[in-house]
Amino acid sequence: MQLLGGLSAEDFLRDYWQQRPLLVRQAIPGFASPLSPDELAGLACEEGVSARIIREHGETGPWQVSYGPFAESVFATLPETHWTLLVSDVEKHVPELLNVIEPFRFLPDWRIDDLMISYAPEGGSVGPHIDDYDVFLLQAHGHRRWQIGGVPLQEERYLPDLELRILERFDAAEDWVLAPGDMLYLPPRYAHHGVATDDCLTYSIGFRAPAQRELVTGFAEFLAARLPAAARYGDAGMAPVQKKGEIDAAALERVRALLAPVLQAGDNALAVWFGQYVTEPKNPELAELLYDPPTDDSAALRARLAAGTPLERAAVSRLAFIAEDERLLFFWDGHCRILPNEARATVETLCEGYRYAPRVSQALARDDALFALAHALFQSGCLGFEADDDDGLNG
Repeated sequence: MQLLGGLSAEDFLRDYWQQRPLLVRQAIPGFASPLSPDELAGLACEEGVSARIIREHGETGPWQVSYGPFAESVFATLPETHWTLLVSDVEKHVPELLNVIEPFRFLPDWRIDDLMISYAPEGGSVGPHIDDYDVFLLQAHGHRRWQIGGVPLQEERYLPDLELRILERFDAAEDWVLAPGDMLYLPPRYAHHGVATDDCLTYSIGFRAPAQRELVTGFAEFLAARLPAAARYGDAGMAPVQKKGEIDAAALERVRALLAPVLQAGDNALAVWFGQYVTEPKNPELAELLYDPPTDDSAALRARLAAGTPLERAAVSRLAFIAEDERLLFFWDGHCRILPNEARATVETLCEGYRYAPRVSQALARDDALFALAHALFQSGCLGFEADDDDGLNG
């Protein structure tokens, strides 16, 4: 793959992924940012957009952070050098930028987090730091100097009294300047420091890496919600205590029995929870980017689907599926639907892209189970008819 410097996806995953950095010169030859610095600044001024400005020499101290949405006048007050604008989830606000993420989909969709774009004039940086997730850093405009640590950090110390996690000590083992089209892959916890050498845009394709603590807490909450609220510890018929303060074996056995539905939840409960967990939108404010649900007219919706009206998926919407022996678990935006195995081809097509040919609409209309799914996807704002379709069903 050109993207990986001639490595196949298999070679990259075997030798580099989560193991060591990789520098690729001209990963995307001639790449030019589809978004200009002014357009990125304009996006940072909009409600519902996650944006930050980091000033290395702020008015209130070093490494000052401010959060959007910003007034346009803010940008006129910034110094000529040593500041950075970062905007997250850009592809959800500008769906055309999904094309930037597409080459990275040899990795699981549920692992892909977002496209963050940073703009910096000369000297702009966010300081030496580590990330707890994998990231591809694609240079889109101008030049950025990257210094990289030699090994992943097991323990780190940060500069005190700062909102940012900036390393107190940083030792560089590699030093490169990236030009447009160049790309750097970094596994988790590799220290890195990027400094703009001129006006530059850097695209960061980041990956989700749920913490063990988050997974345990999330799964426990999912299981707890399925338990009867009235169930409580009980010890009817117990014998009088012999030693005050003792928690005896019988009490522990009663607790074990009370927890049995959780301890024996099994793979099915885990699969349902995990699919919902990894497809749930991470930021509630992104919900406004979903399509407005149509009027609840099932017959009209089915007729439009049967006519082959092209569909599109909201850029913010996450889809996934788990194939079991006799059924499919299909997930979208934190929801789950059980489908027969016969639906697999259509489900795979829905997960594959963001725009769908007429045959997909027709397949959703023909089958009752798939139409029920389509209706739910429309009602939740995941699916809509293509924007140029003016039939009133998109809200």
